[in-house]
Amino acid sequence: MSAIARVLVGNGYQITGSDAKDSKRLLALQQLGVKVFVGHFPENVSNAQVVISSTAIPDENIELVTARAKGLMVLNRAQALSVMLADQKVIAIAGTHGKTTTTSMTTIALQHLGLDPSFIIGSELNETGSNGHFGESDLFIVEADESDRTFLSLNPEIGIITNIEADHLDRWESLNEIKRGFFEFARACKTGLVVCADDAAAIEIASAKELSNVSVISYGFGANAKLRITNQKINTNFWQADLLLDGETIGQLVLQVPGNHNLLNATAAIAAGILLGHPPEKLIEGLKKFTGTRRRFEYRGIGNGVKVFDDYAHHPTEVRATLTAAKTVAQEGSVIVVFQPFRYYRVNAFLTEFADALQLADKVIVLETYAPGEQAIPGSGGAAVAAAITARNSQVVFEPSFLKVVDSVCEWATPGDIVLTLGAGDMAMLAPEIVTGLQRKNNE
Repeated sequence: MSAIARVLVGNGYQITGSDAKDSKRLLALQQLGVKVFVGHFPENVSNAQVVISSTAIPDENIELVTARAKGLMVLNRAQALSVMLADQKVIAIAGTHGKTTTTSMTTIALQHLGLDPSFIIGSELNETGSNGHFGESDLFIVEADESDRTFLSLNPEIGIITNIEADHLDRWESLNEIKRGFFEFARACKTGLVVCADDAAAIEIASAKELSNVSVISYGFGANAKLRITNQKINTNFWQADLLLDGETIGQLVLQVPGNHNLLNATAAIAAGILLGHPPEKLIEGLKKFTGTRRRFEYRGIGNGVKVFDDYAHHPTEVRATLTAAKTVAQEGSVIVVFQPFRYYRVNAFLTEFADALQLADKVIVLETYAPGEQAIPGSGGAAVAAAITARNSQVVFEPSFLKVVDSVCEWATPGDIVLTLGAGDMAMLAPEIVTGLQRKNNE
């Protein structure tokens, strides 16, 4: 929602807003001139003409009740985006994983060309510190969220599908229903579609006869990819690979962010730029500058020779990809993971998959499941996750206390190790505490 506010402010609208608690994002909006309120009260909408609400806000919220009683226009996030994007040339990035980073990379690559696209991203760009911007270009790059079906309201010029997996099963009945949703997203693309050739569900959608009028670029590591990643080379500072378009080398991709998953994300961004008619070598050049986004393998500091990173990963596939990259970065060091499961239904659906992914770590601390407003499901708490991992990796503890987690990490970690905090809940506040604890240990 803060990204939408940023775009509207940039477009000259007077914006007010509220949230349940204070945060850095609220402070950043205040600095842009947005009047923000902490807490929800009827008077917060007293001067509003239009109210935009997150899908996380219940209908009985006092501000929504007040707005409707006053006859104000009330829009959910998807409806607001549909209005905002109506006259724009939209590039929409969808997929179960990788949306935020791919959206960010697409933005950075096009900015390198001298363009000034508007953008809405699920996290802040390191380069600008912003997750939203109203630009001078007619291009609008938007992260297309499938969790609340927002991606079905965008009608993009070009769409990207990074991958399709079962997730958000509290809102989708099954994987088949999710696939149907992505098909509708693809069918709404006006001129171009970018899909991961390594993802069977994405390729199946791209091959549908209903999309015969759309230009499709597939990308990936497989030989069937139109834009193919080959000869990847890995070191602690850069991830490199050659890119082939229809079998011809178009350049070497060099990234500062680790992991094969980021090579895929970057290649998707380049494919979108190619569909827009831009030279691939310039797009590749632009991505050399990309340093990441908040909470995507974000470096948070070092103490006692131990580097601490924070990541939003909360699905088994994301956890596995992040840990695979972390082990490469750590080299001979150990990878210590602090994991906070997010949502009981997700743990219930993927308990075995979480355990399989987390066993890649050398040591694991599991916090209690973070699930505000969700009714507990037996066997889906943090203790169940820890027990499932223990069957595969003995270096696991369940610890619901943040303070005790810091103590445990400081006891376990030795110089050269990596500590990685993982989860979509309130994990971001833990990494700085771990850094402080490690630095204190170094000074003892």
